[in-house]
Amino acid sequence: VPMAATRSVMRAVRVFEFGGPEVLKLQPNVPVPAPGQSQVLIKVHACGVNPVETYIRSGSYARKPALPYTPGSDVAGVVQSVGERVTAFKRGDRVFTMATTSGGYAEYAVAEADSVFPLSDKLDFRQGAAVGIPYFTAYRALFQKGRAKAGETVLVHGASGGVGIAACQIARAYGLKVLGTAGTEEGINLVLRNGAHQAFNHREANYVDKIKEYTGMQGVDIIIEMLSNVNLATDLQLLAYAGRVLVVGCRGPVEINPRDTMAKESSIIGVSLFLETEEEKRECATALLDGIESGWLKPAVGSDYPLEKAAEAHKDIIHSSGARGKMILL
Repeated sequence: VPMAATRSVMRAVRVFEFGGPEVLKLQPNVPVPAPGQSQVLIKVHACGVNPVETYIRSGSYARKPALPYTPGSDVAGVVQSVGERVTAFKRGDRVFTMATTSGGYAEYAVAEADSVFPLSDKLDFRQGAAVGIPYFTAYRALFQKGRAKAGETVLVHGASGGVGIAACQIARAYGLKVLGTAGTEEGINLVLRNGAHQAFNHREANYVDKIKEYTGMQGVDIIIEMLSNVNLATDLQLLAYAGRVLVVGCRGPVEINPRDTMAKESSIIGVSLFLETEEEKRECATALLDGIESGWLKPAVGSDYPLEKAAEAHKDIIHSSGARGKMILL
């Protein structure tokens, strides 16, 4: 029997108190979790880092886990063992999930079997760890909340990060006209390579005018917004009649004039993956697994970090100069 199969402890990042990135502590001897009856134990090869994990860690998020806890929900790896009621997976299967129950910043993680999906050979483990939250969020924002239709124009505001790239790929595959913004030349090129018809630099003073000009002053039907505390007031100026802003990300309050929603009967809609129903999750999973098979769903992975650099990853995801794909812990 290989040693790994008999190990009872693992390395995992633990949070004992809420606070800055420095509260992420790598512990060498955390017990390996045992899967429950309907759960799967995954040997983690890669784990996605999402902005929401930094908000939870800081204690400023609506949902607070009981301390101590291990962050992370998007993992890709190999099934180590399964609970007695699990028939869909067996030891050795390549899988990904967006919902570990034990935390993904660890060498092993447990997830409910109905939140685990087969990982196609078309994607490596780093890409597998970039599917979960970003693609499920982007799909939910576009279709389940934004009611996007082929032929409409979507602006992805902050398109070079994990959710942004996902939104560009999905919208393009479903026949929308896709515009994206990024803050660096590298980011803009990444966005254009991943489905955007046109990209704009949101650090340029006149980028909003350029978008208006590009749409022939018609405006855009849908905006997928990653930084609504900065952009929401401007977004309302960019919308077409009956346009929708989907609030995916926000880092603070913002002042808007509600009158701006009246002129074009605009909608501002919040998006939360945590509120999706089982039926919505299945619809989403079916669409995304089809996308992997068809070849249009190809996560762009940016920086990767070893587990011991989790604190650095948390600093960088909030403070780096411009996103370049999905951030991963290996």
